[in-house]
Amino acid sequence: MANPANRGAEEERPSLTLRRHYRVSPDKVWRAWTDPQALKLWFGPEEIVSVPLAEVDLRVGGRFRVAMRAADGETHDVSGTYLELVPNRKLVFSWAWRSTPERESRVTVRIEPDAEGCELVLMHEQFFDAAARDGHNHGWTGSLVKLEGWLGQGNGAA
Repeated sequence: MANPANRGAEEERPSLTLRRHYRVSPDKVWRAWTDPQALKLWFGPEEIVSVPLAEVDLRVGGRFRVAMRAADGETHDVSGTYLELVPNRKLVFSWAWRSTPERESRVTVRIEPDAEGCELVLMHEQFFDAAARDGHNHGWTGSLVKLEGWLGQGNGAA
């Protein structure tokens, strides 16, 4: 039987939520998150200079993998499993770095249409600790800035 004390600790793990508004249709933002060629062009914070690998098996139970190369030559490899898909609206997936596979967390990307485009709400939950949350806050913030640039260049066409 599970220890109730452990369950409480699980619920208290750090999380973060980021919101961005984009003046594009929801399908363009969806494509940015689900097309491996698009991911290669915007994914990762500013210190990432290239994404040599992006794989997407877009189905519940399917996996994704993204390898990012930093300016110092180090490669950062992340992967996970798609848990929920609502086309053009919601994407939920597990998230684990190759270097720390035991520290699996969960990402929810919601795309909410409005009269001027859409709002993206990114919620990353179940971090190992506050330091991991803070590092991911930096990474996701940089990624969303790069996503805005990519969308603004007209790259969101279907």
